[in-house]
Amino acid sequence: MSKYSDYDFQPFLHNAISKLGFTEPTPIQKEIIPLILKGKSVIGQAHTGTGKTHSFLIPIVERLQADKSELQAVITSPTRELASQIFEELNKLIEGTEIQSKLFIGGTDKQRSIDKLKTQPHIVVGTPGRIRDLVQENALLVHTASLLVVDEADLAFDLGFIEEIDAFAGKMPSSLEMFVFSATIPERLQPFLKKYMESPVHIHIGEKRPAAEGIVFNLVPVRSKSKKKRLLEVMEGINPYLAIIFTNTRKNADDVANYLAEAGYRVGRIHGDLAPRERTRMMKQVRDLEYQYIVATDLASRGIDIQGISHVINFELPEDLEFFIHRVGRTARAGLKGTAITLYEPTDEDAINRIEKMGIPFVHVDVKDGEWSELKERHTRENRKKSSASEIDIKAKALVRKPKKVKPGYKRNMRWEMEAIKKRERRMKNRRK
Repeated sequence: MSKYSDYDFQPFLHNAISKLGFTEPTPIQKEIIPLILKGKSVIGQAHTGTGKTHSFLIPIVERLQADKSELQAVITSPTRELASQIFEELNKLIEGTEIQSKLFIGGTDKQRSIDKLKTQPHIVVGTPGRIRDLVQENALLVHTASLLVVDEADLAFDLGFIEEIDAFAGKMPSSLEMFVFSATIPERLQPFLKKYMESPVHIHIGEKRPAAEGIVFNLVPVRSKSKKKRLLEVMEGINPYLAIIFTNTRKNADDVANYLAEAGYRVGRIHGDLAPRERTRMMKQVRDLEYQYIVATDLASRGIDIQGISHVINFELPEDLEFFIHRVGRTARAGLKGTAITLYEPTDEDAINRIEKMGIPFVHVDVKDGEWSELKERHTRENRKKSSASEIDIKAKALVRKPKKVKPGYKRNMRWEMEAIKKRERRMKNRRK
């Protein structure tokens, strides 16, 4: 199907898709939607920004039966923010219908959640721990739900949530259809997948394009300045619609946010130490564009979907370099352009080289007084050293000639003489400097 109008959806779903402004399905939607409609279990492997959320929401909504007052589908996501965003998108699709949906996430009153389940909804979205709790309380009756989505499965595994999903998936029907979505499929996830999925169709989108198109990757040396001062200089050189600054730890996120606040910037912050109410308020403020800058940890690069991010700034390189792709994937979405700026120090050279091998085309740049300039290619000094060394080798070989009459040990003597010439040449070169 090349257009959404080609699908045989119910009229309300066509109207909802049209309201969202969708005309053509993305590559992952073209692959996944027909499979879910046919009842096939699927593993969808794709990086952020590919449209995977609607690739499972649209066909699941099409399959829901509003006249059956029972739970039919469960969607789980490892973070509260992402679960909330999926829920928002779901409600846009079912608006004006009799389909009932509920959101259950951690950090909210469990008893109130139980009270909401006196009548079972048709579909629920939630975090693994809260859904498991409600199932254990016999409040959420999953034995009737034959559709299960596990979103961001690798992150759920890293955060230790797979056991919680396993606890309630085991109570679902034997005919369970599972749809697993993940940027990567770690080997340790395989036993869980094999337990619930028989011959799933594996769809891998964007394997040869690790980074989103439309992103400029600027690499900025910190040099002798403090990294925080360098960050300020970068911020003076851009005027973002919305920029997200990534750090590796919650403490560093707070340190950077406090520093920028003292410098006169109004910045938001998103990390795991925020209380649920604070996180909800912060996300609302971000969506209301009350901030031009947000400081966040890596969890935010996978767990939130904020519209309109024009710039990503890597204050620190991630410890797991795979997260570099998730970070920069926050920008250049929906066909827009974006800029990813990475601050680096000499100790980051090896990591930068490895990121370049992942297909990231860095541009070496500097910024001063708000003005940007392109620097020489980062490997120039290293190449100059190599070429200098080769010049000395050539000269030494030219000066050391094989004797007309060879004697035992002549090769060793030639090597000694060559090394002596090289040392002399290096000393002379250093003096000229």
